[in-house]
Amino acid sequence: MQITEPRTFRWTRDEFYRLADLGCFDQRRVELIEGEIIEMPVPKPPHVTSVSLTEDVLRIVFGVGFGIRTQSPLNLGAMSDAEPDISVVPGTPRDYTEHPTGALLVVEVSETTLAYDRGRKGSLYAAAGIQDYWIVNLVDRQLEVYRDPVPDPNESSGFRYNTRTVFLSGQSASPLAAPAASIAVADLLP
Repeated sequence: MQITEPRTFRWTRDEFYRLADLGCFDQRRVELIEGEIIEMPVPKPPHVTSVSLTEDVLRIVFGVGFGIRTQSPLNLGAMSDAEPDISVVPGTPRDYTEHPTGALLVVEVSETTLAYDRGRKGSLYAAAGIQDYWIVNLVDRQLEVYRDPVPDPNESSGFRYNTRTVFLSGQSASPLAAPAASIAVADLLP
């Protein structure tokens, strides 16, 4: 008798989209992360409010010539189609006939998924070369800014951010792609 161990099946982006076309994810918030289909929790009112506030602030900061994408996919390789809460990309929506493969800034608003956003999502974004990753931390009412991606074989995607800076509610932060801007953390919080 041949012994066969169970194995995890990894999905590609193409397979993921075929499943979506078949209606497999109707009424579910899912994203493809490193070949796994992850079901995300339903956003609570503070999360929705913070996403809207952050989107409004980033539209003002970046202005014309930049796209502010809200809960829209980023193509981060053949096995990942992440949906950050907000991403800032150069250009206009018409510049993207496919999902962007990177972003100038990625923002996750986090409450129930804080450990996931710090760990697995952070490693994924670092591996994708995202230079500026922000977590609007609703639990501690602060902004966590992650920069300087570096290889780290101990992380899920083989990368992590070397720099983490925490900004409290009374402080301000500036995106790398808009260094003259000063964004008050309080303006991102509900």
